[in-house]
Amino acid sequence: MRMTDTSDLWWKTAVVYCLDVETFMDWNDDGIGDLAGLAHRMDYLAELGVTCLWLMPFYPTPDRDDGYDITDFYGVDPRLGHHGDLVEILRTANDRGMRVIVDLVVNHTSDKHPWFKSARSSVDSPYRDFYVWVDEPPKNEAETVFPGVEDSVWELDEKTGQYFLHRFYKHQPDLNVENPLVRDEIAKVMGFWLELGIHGFRVDAVPFLLEPTEATGDGGYGDPHDYLKTLRSFLGRRTGDGILLGEVNLPRAEQIEYFGGDNADELTMQFDFVAMQKFYLSLARSDARPFAEALSARPDIARQSQWANFVRNHDELTLDKLTESERQEVFDAFAPEEHMRVFDRGIVRRLPTMLDGDPRRIRMVYSMLFASPGTPVLFYGEEIGMGENLEIPGRQSVRTPMQWTSDANGGFSRARASRLAAPVVEDGFSPEHVNVADQRHDPDSLLQFMRLLIRTYRNSVEIGWGDFSVLEQPNDAVLVHSVSGAQGRMIAVHNFSSAPAVVTFTVPDAGPSTRLIELLQSGELALSEKGEVELSLGAYDYRWLRIADDSTKRLY
Repeated sequence: MRMTDTSDLWWKTAVVYCLDVETFMDWNDDGIGDLAGLAHRMDYLAELGVTCLWLMPFYPTPDRDDGYDITDFYGVDPRLGHHGDLVEILRTANDRGMRVIVDLVVNHTSDKHPWFKSARSSVDSPYRDFYVWVDEPPKNEAETVFPGVEDSVWELDEKTGQYFLHRFYKHQPDLNVENPLVRDEIAKVMGFWLELGIHGFRVDAVPFLLEPTEATGDGGYGDPHDYLKTLRSFLGRRTGDGILLGEVNLPRAEQIEYFGGDNADELTMQFDFVAMQKFYLSLARSDARPFAEALSARPDIARQSQWANFVRNHDELTLDKLTESERQEVFDAFAPEEHMRVFDRGIVRRLPTMLDGDPRRIRMVYSMLFASPGTPVLFYGEEIGMGENLEIPGRQSVRTPMQWTSDANGGFSRARASRLAAPVVEDGFSPEHVNVADQRHDPDSLLQFMRLLIRTYRNSVEIGWGDFSVLEQPNDAVLVHSVSGAQGRMIAVHNFSSAPAVVTFTVPDAGPSTRLIELLQSGELALSEKGEVELSLGAYDYRWLRIADDSTKRLY
């Protein structure tokens, strides 16, 4: 697949925004967000600076797992609209310079999917081998994804007397991806949405998709990664610049395989779960070193590949890659009560509530997100500092309606509260206190700050393309790092502590005309003859600094 022109690699400098249509904007006032509502908010996303819109599942579903239990991979849930509405979204996005990606959830289906309904009706069903069946579960069966909710990954189907595999919920039977007919169907699903104008897919739970089961072995189909290469090749043939953004929550040594090495012929992008978890450990300790070490330890990847950085996503804030003692530190700091945790590994709160609403600390976190090497991914509502509703159980607590105004239901819908897709937040982070309308007119709001960050990030393409290095300085609470490449050079400074700090560092390859230009505010910093800079930082302070000299020809 040809990938030589940097204009093809739009994802290297993208701003990805994830939303659930069901909770974003309700246009017909039935209590459920819809595609028409999203269409009327596309200008808001464009003004924010979003360049890639990621739509969570909008397919027909019984909605027992927030749409990830799908009954028709080719359809649109009629509660949300129809294909014509989606095409209008794609047209509107393209007009505003935005690409759209959608969730590809092909690990499993709903147990209400016609394939499974047929498969369980008879052992002779043509769809029987679309799923994984055994007479008896293996003795050493795999662990369930949801400990405490499911106690096995095998469920007895009483009609046929066999067990079916479900690594997730029992109402989500796993597809047998080793079956060539299933693979053909997955290619057809991808091809269908690409023909409508989708620019790629966020691929759900990739390791489970590729994992051979004890019941089937490898099915004679060889290395599962060859199948991932096949999907990437198919995407390349159908669209020259489409992406596969993969959810691969594995240790780095295993995760790196999913990029496809130097050939970059598997996943285009992967979420960096390791760095995210170390970031929260740094926040809990007021010590930048765990996060700095995680970034420094990233394996080298091909030019066409990219890490996706995030602070929060739609699932629980998983801490499974931390040690037990480290995880407990983060729990103690940000989820001290048991109902704030789930699955013994994750937190069900959003960032602002975890940080007690401290605007200094919240802004430092997002400054760090956008300054980190890679591509930033936002979850809807982060740009205004939305909280969660802990009255909603589990990971659903962060999937509350978008807060547009201070009106009833946060301006999300004029339906009765009892009819809403999810209850709104009702504490100090309720729409009365946190909403788009108020922040659009407040120059000091988080929304305006996020717009500034996004503009500055988009003008600092070296963040997505350049080489990362930590600059030495003596304060453990402060991270000073540089990113540099052919596109330019910059330095970012972040204080993870409430204590003010004075740091001194040396600018790499500084010459007589080198100067540091502030990017998030006006001003310049002076360098000593040795290229050193002394910088005073307040509590949770942050700075972005362009390294410039007499030959620099760019706007700051």
